[in-house]
Amino acid sequence: MNKYVAFLRAINVGGNTIIKMADLKQIFESLDLENVQTHIQSGNVIFESEEEDSTSLEKQIERQIETATGHKTQLFVRTFREIQSIASKSPFTAEANETVHITFLHARPDRKGQQAILSYKSDADDFAVKGREVYNLRHDREKSIFSNNFVEKTVKMSGTTRNMTVIKKIAEKYH
Repeated sequence: MNKYVAFLRAINVGGNTIIKMADLKQIFESLDLENVQTHIQSGNVIFESEEEDSTSLEKQIERQIETATGHKTQLFVRTFREIQSIASKSPFTAEANETVHITFLHARPDRKGQQAILSYKSDADDFAVKGREVYNLRHDREKSIFSNNFVEKTVKMSGTTRNMTVIKKIAEKYH
């Protein structure tokens, strides 16, 4: 059995697409995914499956969510091992009032997208790209240009962002 984490994009944030976590859990269970658990209200779902292709899981789950809720929702699936690696091998460590964020993408940004995001390094923000993730170290919240929309526009692909604190909690709690 393979353990995965799904990160849903744009649910339960800003009041747009609201899905109760109990309903989300049932949707995942309806696909015969096992040991389904949700983590906080922003669309983080931990589950197990015999499926080894995370892209196939993404498509199946997206279709099922749309069927069940009428909302088209993107999600980004990572193996639990990938989540543990993201949590332990981040290129950034936050100090004092800093925060680290990870934007999950479906694919590694092309060279142009990587160069574009890295060009925004400043006194307020630092960026790194590792595989299908864009990392942001926010030094100064007031001056920062970082947001999920900023990353999406810069690398020209959709994504969803989580704070490193959430990623570390998932890695620790659901191992």
